[in-house]
Amino acid sequence: MADHDRNYAQVQTGARTGTEAIDAGLRSYMMSVYNLMALGVAVTAIITLFMANNPALMQTVALGPMKWVLFAGVLGMGFFAPKLIFSGSKAMAHLAFWAYAGMWGLLISPMVAFYLAKDPGIVVQALGITSVTFGATSLYGYVTKRDLSPFRTFFVMATIGLLVAMLVNVFLQSTLFSLITSFGVVLVFAGVTAWETQAIKEMYHAGDDEATARSKGIFGAFILYGSFITMFIHILNILGIMRGD
Repeated sequence: MADHDRNYAQVQTGARTGTEAIDAGLRSYMMSVYNLMALGVAVTAIITLFMANNPALMQTVALGPMKWVLFAGVLGMGFFAPKLIFSGSKAMAHLAFWAYAGMWGLLISPMVAFYLAKDPGIVVQALGITSVTFGATSLYGYVTKRDLSPFRTFFVMATIGLLVAMLVNVFLQSTLFSLITSFGVVLVFAGVTAWETQAIKEMYHAGDDEATARSKGIFGAFILYGSFITMFIHILNILGIMRGD
């Protein structure tokens, strides 16, 4: 009996040690995702502020016909970046991520510059609201035991519908339609953030080699970054419209 108890205790100790190792590895993995995502947001902010302080350059690069090139580039990177990130090349993976962050910085610079000229506080407020919303929904996705994967189809269809609505409003130029669409985007991408976080967490595997773990981390940062920036743009739009700008 004593030997049985001792063996059982050793098994339990080994199980706890294994679980603790996995938990520590998972925390390290998720921190690498969030840190890279935050760096991406910082790079976008730097590029945006640089463009805002150089109106002539912004006019050439981010306004007029070039904005459609940037828009197409952002959409294209959203489709093709995962293949580049999981190509096995560290340089290619980082190039995809930083190119995405850079194009977003160029694309949103006219909008941010507009609000910075009118009221810099509104940009700070939008960033704060986005950070809190993103943090809360990402935390929910990390801790919840509920399987969020069944919502994937809804999120995809809702995102496509909202994208079509935004393109339609390019021609309608309706402030009310823009406000409604932005509220819809924020709500949908709050849910998307929770789902993405859970998916990123479930991608973690303690036995992954260094290259695979790195690719998963960059991919996780890539998709969370996209959701953060999307929410920021539309929260800024909502605040601007509600203030009559």
